Amino acid sequence: MKRLLPAPLLSALLFVVWLMLNESASVGHVLLGAALAICVPWFTDRLRPDRPRITSWPSVLRLGGVVLKDIVLSNIEVARRVLGPEHLLTPGFVWVPLTIRDPHGIIALAGIITLTPGTLSAELSDDRRHLLVHAFNLTDADALVADIKARYEAPLLEIFE
Repeated sequence: MKRLLPAPLLSALLFVVWLMLNESASVGHVLLGAALAICVPWFTDRLRPDRPRITSWPSVLRLGGVVLKDIVLSNIEVARRVLGPEHLLTPGFVWVPLTIRDPHGIIALAGIITLTPGTLSAELSDDRRHLLVHAFNLTDADALVADIKARYEAPLLEIFE
């Protein structure tokens, strides 16, 4: 089975996305989507030498819920601040020290930070021990770092390490 589908999750995702993009479940689209779902992972398998190892699926679900909630609340907060007085905004950068070492976990953390309105992952240090984060409204750098580490990095440590 591993030879037929080297990345089953990727194959399933490709198949579903193909059908969604074409807005059709006709026989032709299903067959073409299945062919892509099987062939693309074959050709790209050598490009992925290091595969993520998820150790806690319940943590994935909990983190997903936290991220969705934070995205909604951050959207509201950013909209409120954008519509408010400009002089009250205090943008800034902060270096977040990383405990997580798994490259997939670091990528996930950077992505979560960027997806959450009001924050943006700007740079990863060469030694992969610090992540530079820009905050739309940085009032307390230590609180932001503690929040990122507790809300996102701690669950990612459970998931990837």
